[in-house]
Amino acid sequence: MSEQKIVIVGAGPAGIRAAQTLLAHGVAPCLIDEAARGGGQIYRRQPANFQRSPHKLYGFEASKAEAIHRTADELMTQVDYRPDTLVWNAESNRLDTLRNGRSEVVEYSKIIVATGATDRILPVPGWTLPGVYSLGAAQIALKYQGCAIGERVAFCGSGPLLYLVAYQYAKAGAKVVGVFDSAPFSAQLRALPALVGQPSTLAKGMYYRSWLTAHGIPVHQGATLERIEGEQRVGSITWRQGQNQQTLACDAVAFAHALRSETQLADLLGCDFHWNELNRAWLPTRNSAGRSSAEGVYLAGDGAGIMGADAAEMAGERAALALLEDSGHPVDHTRGQQLEHKLASIERFRHGLETAFPFPTDWAANAPDELIICRCEEVSVGEVRAVVDEGHWELNRVKAHCRVGMGRCQGRMCGSAAAEIVAQHSGRALDSIGRLRGQAPIKPLPFGVEIEQ
Repeated sequence: MSEQKIVIVGAGPAGIRAAQTLLAHGVAPCLIDEAARGGGQIYRRQPANFQRSPHKLYGFEASKAEAIHRTADELMTQVDYRPDTLVWNAESNRLDTLRNGRSEVVEYSKIIVATGATDRILPVPGWTLPGVYSLGAAQIALKYQGCAIGERVAFCGSGPLLYLVAYQYAKAGAKVVGVFDSAPFSAQLRALPALVGQPSTLAKGMYYRSWLTAHGIPVHQGATLERIEGEQRVGSITWRQGQNQQTLACDAVAFAHALRSETQLADLLGCDFHWNELNRAWLPTRNSAGRSSAEGVYLAGDGAGIMGADAAEMAGERAALALLEDSGHPVDHTRGQQLEHKLASIERFRHGLETAFPFPTDWAANAPDELIICRCEEVSVGEVRAVVDEGHWELNRVKAHCRVGMGRCQGRMCGSAAAEIVAQHSGRALDSIGRLRGQAPIKPLPFGVEIEQ
């Protein structure tokens, strides 16, 4: 068991900037990360022996990625850096971690949670076929493994990541058969006044879209993925645009509807949660400096609300300054105010993105009963609706009756979709049916692990 220390969980943009800020004030934290190398999902690093250039891997974000990677490399020798390490439980100022099959307890006095985000999945018939990936998983395959998920790939769903990953695949030489965005073009036009506040970000998004079209890749807006078909793996998709339904051959599909915050660790740490309409999710409560409702717990980055990589860096620094101030260290208050002002500006931009890429609110009503919603426990939409018909509408009660969200992923993949089904079928508002409570282990553990007491 280690001595108590300041711990940062997550070595993405938020976690790395938080560690850098603490170190600049003479505090050497423990930095824990699941990945082998720091950078997070957006700046995920390829294995050391891979030779693709940063420009090919990250495009416009190459300089930012290189800066984050340099900082991470500098930190490795100055902090207690623990890569390839899973935090799977937290209680009484103790973290249960797993690395290389070995369990270890890390005690802490204060903690910064920078756990990032994952794809928000709205299942469609056929989504369990081999060859179907989330957008984030498709991006990992390309960045970290240097390979495409198929020879003819369809990109479906909505959100800025949809265009980014499709662009990255096409630039890498993969065959992109089409981009199918559920958001209508009219929504993106309505969002422009809110998006011009971040002109460089807006310009990059417009470039990805226009580049795809210029290179002969069909981009369909207002297009709904109806189903994925195939025998042993993906063979085609069927999609609808208005009243027009079409089928397209492909051998792989990447899909998601924006991102969802990884909040399970914050839940186990005792943080209060609030309903956030912008993210369409329950999020851990924090103030503008990153302080949570739980003493000694600070929140930064997409794990506390989807804001993007630039905002994550700022939030990581701001949370570290708050932690230092609470620990009695002198800090630059003007810098803290500047960071909060910049984060507020990005928050306004985020509102514009939600207008540009609206959530498909008709998904739950149109989901067929036979659709598998929880692949861990093989729970169908119809089984969830049957539990609601029995009079159960609180999400954890529904979970107890049909096991949705009770499998290996602990609801990380199916929880959002299950909530949509329960709310729609019960006729209740999404924020009135509760939220799935975080439980350990928050991510799967292998059998045979000896847990340190």
